[in-house]
Amino acid sequence: MHFTGTIWRPPYEAASLLIQVTAGCTHHRCKFCTLYNDLPFPFRMSPLEEIEADLLEVQTALHSPMGKLTAALQGRPVQPGPDRAFLTGANPFVLKPDRLLNIARLIRQSVPTVQTIGSFARITDVGLKTDGELDRLRAAGYDGLTLGVETGDGPSLAFMDKGYTPEDILVQCRRLDQAGIGYRFFYLTGIAGAGQGERSALASAEVFNQLHPQLIGSSMLTVYPDSQLYQELQAGRWTEAGEREKYQELNTLIAHLDIPVTFAALGASNAYQFQGRLPEDREALLSALDRIIRREPEERLRTYRTTLPHL
Repeated sequence: MHFTGTIWRPPYEAASLLIQVTAGCTHHRCKFCTLYNDLPFPFRMSPLEEIEADLLEVQTALHSPMGKLTAALQGRPVQPGPDRAFLTGANPFVLKPDRLLNIARLIRQSVPTVQTIGSFARITDVGLKTDGELDRLRAAGYDGLTLGVETGDGPSLAFMDKGYTPEDILVQCRRLDQAGIGYRFFYLTGIAGAGQGERSALASAEVFNQLHPQLIGSSMLTVYPDSQLYQELQAGRWTEAGEREKYQELNTLIAHLDIPVTFAALGASNAYQFQGRLPEDREALLSALDRIIRREPEERLRTYRTTLPHL
């Protein structure tokens, strides 16, 4: 398989078939991001020959007689194949529609069990497609995009050089809704800086409540020395929020979300992991956050979980 650098995927794509179609990021300017700094280039589009070779490798593994014999000897069921593929890279959805449609065709030819195809995407990637092109992509199986919107707070988006505004989030996600393409949000807790967490949470809730994300996944902002944000921090132009303020920010966000959505904080950046379904689990989530904020000793290493529905 052709993989370049560190491969990132959301926690909920753990069972998906990972196929590299891009490496790096077309934007590559977000001040906090260092995810693709280990690459020797900002962005690369995988040649179709590489994608075809990887799919052939997957197809061979799925139909290997030795694999079936091993499963039988071990008393394991023979796996029919994955029902979902996840295209790797920071924003594969930036690719032109015809190329995305060609990739979908290749995946279906080699792994016919795949029903849906997801990827990371930027809000600006959606804006590059016409309504008709989004409809065609949905018909080809593209669904469940993961959008790193980070926040619905305009000043924070501008300072971090995200390349879009809260209004852009509304416009482009409504177009995804219209096309029937589902999407999940990543929310970056602490992005607004010290003393501004509540502003970010309230602004984000206002934006998110007008849309239909399947899931809102929260990650905690971590400032790395090789990021542009670290330089801003050193220069005194931005101040990092403390851990308690970050959890207070999450408390405010969850309290003001009025849409049915799964909320999950399961990534490695979260010192405390929890998940639940809104609105039914709101009080339990807020209670868990309140205990975290007050630092009750018995809660330090405990995890609050409810059943995460299949997405």
